[in-house]
Amino acid sequence: MEVAINSNIYQEAQAFAQQKGLSLPAVIENFLLRFMGKNQTATDSSVPDVVLSLLGAAEPIADDDLNAREAYYQYLENKYK
Repeated sequence: MEVAINSNIYQEAQAFAQQKGLSLPAVIENFLLRFMGKNQTATDSSVPDVVLSLLGAAEPIADDDLNAREAYYQYLENKYK
């Protein structure tokens, strides 16, 4: 199978893939799977991979604490005691 791609786009995509430590075919395959909706987990619907990698990095926040304000105020109270 052969697909024609603009050479400028190909070169930029190749450089992008190398910066991320990936192969261009793997990037294209991953894109196509996501495009078709076949490679999505429950938490992966539209969240970038870098954000997913940060999940669980901080202390849990209560579901009703909008914008984590209560947690931030608690942090400040503990810091300046």
